[in-house]
Amino acid sequence: MFRLSLVVLTLAAGPACADPPQVTGARAEGHGDNLTFSVTLTHPDTGWDHYASGWEVLAPDGDRLGYRELTHPHVEEQPFTRSLSGVAIPDGIDHVLIRPRCTLDGWVATPVRLDLAD
Repeated sequence: MFRLSLVVLTLAAGPACADPPQVTGARAEGHGDNLTFSVTLTHPDTGWDHYASGWEVLAPDGDRLGYRELTHPHVEEQPFTRSLSGVAIPDGIDHVLIRPRCTLDGWVATPVRLDLAD
């Protein structure tokens, strides 16, 4: 009985086995300080219990500049691209960070850098 309990506790305390969403492409378009971001994600969506549920655009200091919610799984559409318009970019920022999330694991630990053209 003790061995079974130890195994169950070890499995419950371990990290989730699912693959996090990955940014496989990103671009920013527009003029001035309002940009449209198009982000391509890949993720092994399995259905409503586990799917890529959004991505955010962060300033280099971590401030959120924009958020794109994804409201349903994309089981049959991988990779997939979604856009977010009207993202205001403060003066002096030459790059942003794109960070995706999924319903099971939350936000990925390491965002992807996207350099902004002059």
